[in-house]
Amino acid sequence: MKIVLASRNKKKISELNALLAKHIPGIEVLSLDDIGFEDEIVEDGEGFYDNAYIKASTVARLGYIGVGDDSGLCVDALDGAPGVYSARYAGEHGDDAANNALLLKNLADKEDRTARFVCAIACVFPEDVSRGYFVRGEVEGKIIDEYRGEGGFGYDPLFYYEPFGKTLAEMSAEEKNSISHRGRAIENFAQMLKEITEEKDEEE
Repeated sequence: MKIVLASRNKKKISELNALLAKHIPGIEVLSLDDIGFEDEIVEDGEGFYDNAYIKASTVARLGYIGVGDDSGLCVDALDGAPGVYSARYAGEHGDDAANNALLLKNLADKEDRTARFVCAIACVFPEDVSRGYFVRGEVEGKIIDEYRGEGGFGYDPLFYYEPFGKTLAEMSAEEKNSISHRGRAIENFAQMLKEITEEKDEEE
């Protein structure tokens, strides 16, 4: 069984491949590069599920089982912002320092610091592109005022996870993966895909 993750990120591909193989023997995860897809997929959805579906359905229209993911930080006191704009909160895509600075500025007068990282995953089959199967994973925490830790990326130095008593940037890779929104979403996805494939096998 082959599926295509709408990404060029080799780390994401190998991570998904390793986790799915535990549940579905013989599965192979391909990237956009593997199938010769060179265009950019415009993520203009209003929410995480929308963007994940846009990616997955783009791949499914090419005849593959498509998988897409989208993730970001949702802060309660900011009505869920930065949300789908997490990577470009301050304007330029991927400017972590500017994004973090803007987040702290916008939270300066807020007492409520609760927040969560969310990861949504969509799966779309080529025989029915209009239908998406969805899962999500979340990790709850709070935004602190000081940068702590050298690891991770994005908002990790400001995202404090109470059960471990440290920020995501202070955690080892193993610690972060054990509680991360992506890890949880992938586990949920693996279970869902296994169930879907078993159902499809029975129908055949």
